[in-house]
This record gives sequence, C-alpha cells and structure tokens, in this order.
Amino acid sequence: MTITVRAAAKFNLHLGVGPVRDDGYHPLATVYHAIGLYDDVTVSEADEWQVALTAEDHIALGEVPTGDDNIVVRAGEALTAHHGLDRAARIEIHKGIPVAGGLAGGSADAAATLIALDRLWSLETSDEDLLALAGQLGSDVPFALIGATAIGGGRGEIVEPVTDNGAWWWVVVGNEQGLSTPAVYRAFDEHTGSEVGDPQVPESLLMALEKGDAELLADALANDLQGPALELRPDLAQTFADGEEAGALAVQLSGSGPTILMLCRDAAHAREVSGAMQAKAYDRVWTAPGPVAGAHVVTY
Repeated sequence: MTITVRAAAKFNLHLGVGPVRDDGYHPLATVYHAIGLYDDVTVSEADEWQVALTAEDHIALGEVPTGDDNIVVRAGEALTAHHGLDRAARIEIHKGIPVAGGLAGGSADAAATLIALDRLWSLETSDEDLLALAGQLGSDVPFALIGATAIGGGRGEIVEPVTDNGAWWWVVVGNEQGLSTPAVYRAFDEHTGSEVGDPQVPESLLMALEKGDAELLADALANDLQGPALELRPDLAQTFADGEEAGALAVQLSGSGPTILMLCRDAAHAREVSGAMQAKAYDRVWTAPGPVAGAHVVTY
C-alpha cells in the first residue's frame, strides 16, 4: 500500500523580524501564503527508513539529503515516537518546489510525511497533535499543514488563518546559487543591532487580502530580510529590476532567498511577465496561483 500527499510552497507576504532572543531565535511577525508549486511525498511500509528523490525539470537536488538527516525521516520518527510505535517507511519525494530557495520545500515535505504516515498506519492523530509535532520539526512546518494564508507568530510556528479573498498570481524566479539562511540573519543582526523593535503585521496588508485588491497588496508587501540578503547577493538586484521592467506589480524576495516572487494582476498577466523573464534568459521561471490548500492526500 502506498499513499501520496501533496504539499505547497510557502511565500511570506510580510516578514517582520525582531531582535535575536537569548535562545538564538528571532521573533517573527509574518503572513504566510501557500502558492501552487508542489512536492509530492509517497510513503510505503519498510523495515528501515529510506528516502528517494526525483524532481521536475530545472530543479537541482544536490543539496537535499537522502539519509536520516532529511527532515522527512525526523518527521516519521517524531510521529512513531508520539504513538509509541517501532515502524519505518520508504519515503519518496518528487520535488516541484525549488530547493534551498526560501520556499520552505523541506517543511512542505515534513508536513506531507506526517499526513501520509498517519494515513498509511491509520493512526488518527488529532489535528492538535499533528500541529504540535510539526512545530517541533521547524517553524514553517505547521503552516505547510494548514496552507492558504495565515499569520505566523513566535518564531513562525504559531499559525492563525486570515481572511484572503484574492485570487493571486505570481511569477516565481529561481536562482541556482543558494543563499544561507543563517548568513542572512547574521547580516540582519549586524545591520539592525538592538535598534529593531518587536515586529507587527501591518493592517494595510490584512485589508488588501480581505479586499482581494492586487494593487493594494503590491503596496503592502514587505520582507525585513530582503535588504540583508541583497547585501550578500547584490547580483539579485538585477532580477528585481528585470521583474519591474517586465511589468510586475511588485517584486519581493521569498523568505531569506534567493527565490524572487513577482505579483501579477491575473493569470494572463503572469504569463506575460513569465515570458518576458524567459526572454531575458532566466531559465528557472514558474507561474503559480495562491492561496492554495495545505498538505492533502492525492492518491491511496
């Protein structure tokens, strides 16, 4: 028996970052948004934990571990420990989310694994317990379970859905050279020091989502890590300029990067912007709607 669960990429419509805490984490005030780029995770019974990887075109797998250090194995072990089980599984991941791009593909895989193994073994884990396990695995994993659009608090793991009446379209531009998340946060700390205050989600963004107005949303997008990331990777500024020239309503770094998202008016506009970026020799370009659902079963 196999079960396949699909989980979506994550984009931060707003990413507010506070001063580093004593535990090394930064408090976040973020608005998560699930977009239509997906990883599929297929699980089956096995004598020991196994991970197998495949990918869509233009998605490199070089940085994805295939051993016990993959987050999907940690997700499986957390679930079995929660239920006091001694079981293992083969976990096959088909990547449609760019790797190491700030789109939380690993978190999506972990969320998908929790759902898939819960169904495979008929564990009937409560939603509350699944979210708690997800929060132990990483800040973005609880949102990957929920999907759609939601506010993230704490270090990002406290998730509350928000009203989103938009039918948004994005052009996603990947970059083959990764960008270290710890390095971006260090650059943020060096740049802001103790001057940064506690982050807040702006009301203007929540209003734009409720109204479903793309122009309002374009004005409300923000990412506190964008400046530090561009200091580390000034070459990404050219992608911003090219996106603006292609007619995007707004251009923003995804999380700590290096993937860049471009807001469009509708699907037709997204195709135009995508075509313009491809004409400029960008070969890692996708179009994606949002918001989309969280991790969900697609095949038994």
